Amino acid sequence: MDLEQFEDAVRDYEKVNKMEKNREYKRLLHEAKLALKKSQRKDYYKILGVDRNANDDEIKKAYKKRALVHHPDRHSSATEEEKKEQEKKFKELGEAYGILSDPKKKSRYDNGHDIDDNDGGGYSSEMDPNQIFQAFFGGPSMFRMGNFNFQFG
Repeated sequence: MDLEQFEDAVRDYEKVNKMEKNREYKRLLHEAKLALKKSQRKDYYKILGVDRNANDDEIKKAYKKRALVHHPDRHSSATEEEKKEQEKKFKELGEAYGILSDPKKKSRYDNGHDIDDNDGGGYSSEMDPNQIFQAFFGGPSMFRMGNFNFQFG
């Protein structure tokens, strides 16, 4: 666990737990599984570039700053590959902000739970990153991603 080799830790704790049924080993196995699960998902804090104990204002400021950098309109003259990369980053920013700005979702995320498990209120296709951007910046803007048109403003 200390080496962050969570798959190995889960495997080891499962073996130990089979050999000797013990409440402590069961707890350690659960912790290892949770750590493995956390390590395999997107790191929303990293996407926004904030510390894990960032407050609401820091999260909001980081989103604003990065959303302006990756906004698709800023890359209209870029290559198609670069446009797609910036659109992907912009969408991830919206997803990260959608989770970390909501106290319930943030708590579930921080505790390693599935965001969608509780009440289906996690990030979904219903949560448009453009709407988040519009809430911050307003103003008309539109870009197309795949089969979807995104309207700003």
